[in-house]
Amino acid sequence: MYNQASVVGMTESFSGNKKTRLLVLFLTDQVLSLLGMGIALFWSAGRIDWWAAWVAIAVWVIWFIAQDIILFRYNPDLAAERLSPPKSAKKWDTAIVITLRLMTLARYILAGLDQRYGWTGDVSLTVHLAGLTLCVLGYGLFGWAMASNQFFSQVVRIQTERGHAVATRGPYRFVRHPSYIGGSAFELGMGMLLGSWVAFLAGGACALLLIIRTGLEDRTLQAELPGYKAYARQVRYRLIPGIW
Repeated sequence: MYNQASVVGMTESFSGNKKTRLLVLFLTDQVLSLLGMGIALFWSAGRIDWWAAWVAIAVWVIWFIAQDIILFRYNPDLAAERLSPPKSAKKWDTAIVITLRLMTLARYILAGLDQRYGWTGDVSLTVHLAGLTLCVLGYGLFGWAMASNQFFSQVVRIQTERGHAVATRGPYRFVRHPSYIGGSAFELGMGMLLGSWVAFLAGGACALLLIIRTGLEDRTLQAELPGYKAYARQVRYRLIPGIW
């Protein structure tokens, strides 16, 4: 997901065959995710001629491609851990991640039901485009954070076995948890892109969970990661400069 703490590292080098096998498994996982998203959207909507849903899927395809390039160029071991998350994550983080995944699924089902029953009504093209812009900018920032942090991972744990150190490059120069800003923007933008205020509220709940996760993760890093307190004194804000 969106945190700075790394999880598990595969310290051995990746041979060409191992990278190829990992890429195939990673792509398979992503294709299955896209299929699940498509089923949730079109089954609940009762139609497939829904252009906003197709654009949303295209956004995810583009993001998956960008993520693959970033991970396999800078840190393929992080791709491996995403296929097999470690069991040593914080319990509160596991609960948040599971809740986020369920809420994401619920958002797509709600958006489809909204499309079917017209709860939101007509939404202007401006709203759709604003949502698309938020999605693109949000995951652009998320990708920048991922490329700038060699310990970037989907669960919270201090990875002492890999010499876990504080990330200070790229967007980490400005805020301590830039990926959560990008993730929150994406969560809010997706409901707008789909033209559903019901889905927008679900995305808002996801963004709120990310903010809660930011606070809990930052507390963990300050307590357990050497050098993080000094970094926090230098980069004062967690998410939004001048606010928090």
